[in-house]
Amino acid sequence: MITVHLKYEIDAERIEDFEEYGRRWISLVNRFGGTHHGYFLPSEGDSDIAYALFSFPDFARYERYRTDSAIDPDCQAAFELARRTKCIRRYERRFLRPLDHPQTQQPAAAPNGSREV
Repeated sequence: MITVHLKYEIDAERIEDFEEYGRRWISLVNRFGGTHHGYFLPSEGDSDIAYALFSFPDFARYERYRTDSAIDPDCQAAFELARRTKCIRRYERRFLRPLDHPQTQQPAAAPNGSREV
């Protein structure tokens, strides 16, 4: 699995436009076979930083999403919303991989066959 982490510098005066942009991309990423984990908007602290996380099963699926979204009318409309409103000043993209949890080991069987707890 590959997870994309986006850090946005947004125009705090245009946060409603950014929220609309985010709502559109959540459904778009999911439609293209990814799992969107949401947008995280400023609350306390910095008023112009927002984040988004979404995952694809592998990098090849992410690349296919990038290619397909470049020609999709709904994706182009979302890009145009950001361009027109200037709600995004800049962004950074990082690729992350999850650290898998080790399998939970079963308790050893006691000599009488019951499980130790």
